Amino acid sequence: MSSVFGELLRHPVVQAPMAGGASCPELAAAVSEAGGLGFLAGGYKSVAAVQDEVRRTSELTGRPFGVNLFLPQPEADADAVEAYADGLAEESERYGVPLGGLPDGALDDFFDAKVAVLLAEPVAVVSFTFGCPSRDVLDAFQRVGTLTVVTVTTPEEARAAQWAGADALCVQGVEAGGHQGTHHDDPATDGCGLGLLSLLEQVRQTVPLPFLAAGGLMRGTQIAAVLAAGAEAAQLGTAFLPCPESGAHPVHKAALTSPHFTRTTLTRAFSGRPARGLVNRFVRVHSTEAPAAYPRVHHLTAGLRRAAAGAGDADGMALWAGQGHRLARTVAAGRLVETLAAETRAALTPLER
Repeated sequence: MSSVFGELLRHPVVQAPMAGGASCPELAAAVSEAGGLGFLAGGYKSVAAVQDEVRRTSELTGRPFGVNLFLPQPEADADAVEAYADGLAEESERYGVPLGGLPDGALDDFFDAKVAVLLAEPVAVVSFTFGCPSRDVLDAFQRVGTLTVVTVTTPEEARAAQWAGADALCVQGVEAGGHQGTHHDDPATDGCGLGLLSLLEQVRQTVPLPFLAAGGLMRGTQIAAVLAAGAEAAQLGTAFLPCPESGAHPVHKAALTSPHFTRTTLTRAFSGRPARGLVNRFVRVHSTEAPAAYPRVHHLTAGLRRAAAGAGDADGMALWAGQGHRLARTVAAGRLVETLAAETRAALTPLER
């Protein structure tokens, strides 16, 4: 493994930052302790919550870990949001909760304040999703010894990250669960994302930056494939969702391998940005009418999703999952890291002869 990630990892396994509760301190610490790189998800949280999770993770492990931040988003079309809210009236009645509004300051996800916290209390890695921060922000993290990683979904985004001064990339294929990390949310490009292996080669030929690979990866054989394609490590999210240390809801964990949910799709229904999840009733009913209005739609549907989870209703929850979800294994996070590492070594051995 190269010097960029070599000091952070014993195994080429990175646990993806999954906003919404799954990527809790217990999961991140367990992954890092096992020789992978655990990640906290800073998205949707208050500044105080991010700071608290960083401190808790530091108490649980002395190994390196990372934090992911969401870039500020442009204001959405208020009329489109209102029209979508009208269409969700029956959901509000179904679950007996009102639709939500955008909390004060949440449009930019408190980005500047979270940056300030992570500069004051540095972690090993900070990654960014939904855009690329300015050179000033990236330089500031580099001055405190933090490795910066920008999520990209196209070669053009990779070039922008290189120009801004990122240390490394997280190259995300369309197979990935959860939100696509596109820098600009353009509905005209919905469904046009590149598969991971094709994207890796295009990025590799575009910029010289080291990169992680993300998108539907669940087994060591797949990790070996992306390492052969030039990645320094693989980033896995769905694979870690069912782990006992994961903060994902039990209904979400069970749905990954339930015969009731057989496929995934990209939908704006829950958040207003394309995100891959299991196809359930909410996705089937509301995907076509959902506007490009992140994060307003996320906050609009937040109460509905909480109520569905409280009722154990998987058909009203955002069941984020990558295309490989049916390969999910319910094992402890540390054991999963070790298993993935062993599978990767076994797959790479014939290639090294």
